[in-house]
Amino acid sequence: MWIFGRKGPSGFSARSTAEEVAQGIDGNGLTAVVTGASSGIGTETSRVLALHGVHVIMAVRNMDAGRNVKETILKEIPTAKVDVMELDLSSLASVRKFASEYKSSGLPLNLLINNAGVMATPFLLSDDNIELQFATNHLGHFLLTNLLLETMKNTAHESGREGRIVNVSSEGHRFPYSEGICFDKINDESAYNSVYAYGQSKLANILHANELAKRLQEEGVEITANSLHPGAIATNLLRYHSFLDGIVNMVGKYVLKNIPQGAATTCYVALHPQVKGVSGEYFSDSNMAKPSSKGKDAELGKKLWEFSISLTEPN
Repeated sequence: MWIFGRKGPSGFSARSTAEEVAQGIDGNGLTAVVTGASSGIGTETSRVLALHGVHVIMAVRNMDAGRNVKETILKEIPTAKVDVMELDLSSLASVRKFASEYKSSGLPLNLLINNAGVMATPFLLSDDNIELQFATNHLGHFLLTNLLLETMKNTAHESGREGRIVNVSSEGHRFPYSEGICFDKINDESAYNSVYAYGQSKLANILHANELAKRLQEEGVEITANSLHPGAIATNLLRYHSFLDGIVNMVGKYVLKNIPQGAATTCYVALHPQVKGVSGEYFSDSNMAKPSSKGKDAELGKKLWEFSISLTEPN
């Protein structure tokens, strides 16, 4: 439980906030895309990055909510560089449109923070007829990363600064279906379990980062890819479970992280010099941690990569 958290080797703990882990770091000259930036830890991540001089592109589904967050950030930090762009990760067409517009903008890209997600939804299919949690949490981010990777490579080469890709996973990755990823039953409503499907999608986030890290290292590209658990946080992810949401709101202040603490590990992995050159790792409480055995399964990661390519190739 985080309230008993001790400092780890990094000097930070579960109690550390995003501002604390980023203290003294100069992000001027860096450009970041943050998905799901209009609420929860995505908003706090965007604010803290902007506070440290990073040019933040908030990639959001709800543009009105995104603009409101931008205005709030600018009121606090008048010099902040923040833009809002539309992105619905449950739609591969929306991901392609976002990536195309981003590349056309001519902006560099140093940091890609794959933060957006849905949790434990009823069985629903995406615009592309793929189970919604797998589609939003993994597949949309997988395609987004692939489409923006060339821009990141060019930025890393031209700037001489390491690029970083950060997948926000969850300790929920320890509770997927028994086989880990149900390649043949992704859309099987009869076998659907909302919690296991969430675990499957979060396991996919880790496997994606690990396989990507391996490929980038083989290419000799100065871009890292890591995954993380932000901590148990009371956010609107539980909106599909009103009873649980009510319980969390009642007891959460005693046992859960608040949002500034929840955004800490993301900001640590994205910005901190301690993480320079570190790739294919899993973090929790702003320290390196160990994922499940499935989260370290390289063969499963390779199979997921090939499966994801097949699902995201244009028809």
